Amino acid sequence: MDARIVEFAEVLRQNGVRVSTSEVQDALRATAEVGLVDRALFRAVMRTTLVKRELDVDTFNRAFDFFFSGAAATFEAIDKSLAAQLQEEGYLEGDTLKMVIYQMNLLLPEMSPLAQAVLEGDRARLAQIFRMASLQLDLSKLESPLQAGFFARRMLAGAGMERARSDMKSLEDELHARGLSPEGVEIVSRHVAAAMRKIEDAARQEVKRQAEARIRRRTDTVQDKPLHLLTQAEVDQMQSAVRTLAEKLRSRLIRRQRSHRKGALNVRRTLRKNMTWGGVPMLPQFRRRRPERPELVVLCDVSDSVRNAARMMLLFMHTMQSLFVRVRSFVFVSDVGEVTQYFKDLDVDEAIDMATAGKTVSLSANSNYGRALADFTRDHLGSITRRTTVMVIGDGRNNYNANNVWALKDLRRKAKRVLWICPEERGNWGIGDSEMLTYEKHCHQAVVVTSVSDLARIADQLVPA
Repeated sequence: MDARIVEFAEVLRQNGVRVSTSEVQDALRATAEVGLVDRALFRAVMRTTLVKRELDVDTFNRAFDFFFSGAAATFEAIDKSLAAQLQEEGYLEGDTLKMVIYQMNLLLPEMSPLAQAVLEGDRARLAQIFRMASLQLDLSKLESPLQAGFFARRMLAGAGMERARSDMKSLEDELHARGLSPEGVEIVSRHVAAAMRKIEDAARQEVKRQAEARIRRRTDTVQDKPLHLLTQAEVDQMQSAVRTLAEKLRSRLIRRQRSHRKGALNVRRTLRKNMTWGGVPMLPQFRRRRPERPELVVLCDVSDSVRNAARMMLLFMHTMQSLFVRVRSFVFVSDVGEVTQYFKDLDVDEAIDMATAGKTVSLSANSNYGRALADFTRDHLGSITRRTTVMVIGDGRNNYNANNVWALKDLRRKAKRVLWICPEERGNWGIGDSEMLTYEKHCHQAVVVTSVSDLARIADQLVPA
């Protein structure tokens, strides 16, 4: 472990953290005292002895998490050298196999560190290379596992993936020039390609792991935890919190409506009522305001990526449905289905289970917002009036299908209000297959709700004023 701590100190130095020899010695002595059983204590000791400036804390945290996470396990699929695989599988035998191994060993010293580690099946070295590449990335912008692909490509570039590919191609060309048969070159090429794919998969898994770790560190309570990371037990716990929030907000809105029940001043009635005081308006009289309870139409994506968010929002809206004269609920993935009857006939929890369990629409299809909006507008636009609030719940990821934004325009033209609830951070809108930047332009309002805390903060905006 002493050697590992010295190596870790060098990693910190290479990433701009000033660590002296005496501080490394302090870390070694402190570690000997506290041991390695308690990871949190070991981390605290290392931070105390090696970090002096607050601005170095983030670099230390990232380095520690990667360096002492057993990252070699990420590359467990790389379990043998190329030579060992060819020998075990028996595709190449005798002099042919010896020639391949000889040429590989001959070229190996000139190859990049990543190519060497892949050909030798050296998982520990792979972990070290990717540790260094990870520390070169600015992971402060890594907010969601959805960004794993982008940051994985950056990590692979930092690890030297392009040069490694070039080295592998050179190996194949050299084997061909030395007289290896096309079939033999194909066998080597297939094994090399498989090893490189495993490296790419490992990089994606590592970035995703770091993204989830960062989210967990940012999350102090279950209410702040992103909805897509909630366990089933936490979903059950948060359903109770959402129901309580809805009841409180409903009571507050009812009191607000009662306090604003009076209409405009009725001058004629006021003068008549106050004849006793010579026309002085001691008792003002108001016109009666006829309360207008709006209608609500909820159009909710129930695909796997937003399932938890859909459950929370459906529960919230139907707990508050007494504020609306009518609530109609629709769910979609690619097709659209109405689930209003479930909420009329069943307990709300059972109704939500039915609505999100694939009983009405197929859950096996890919999300297609354009098709869902077009179908809904074609079949139900006639029921939308100036009293209708249309609420769309979903991340707007359309799998590169036509966005059919005209359907949203038609809904906005007829409805009192079109509100979009997105369970994905605004920074991810417009990236990849996201159509949220386009859809937002044609809504009265688009808000982000990624946690129950977010829902509490914008709850007043989700209900009629």
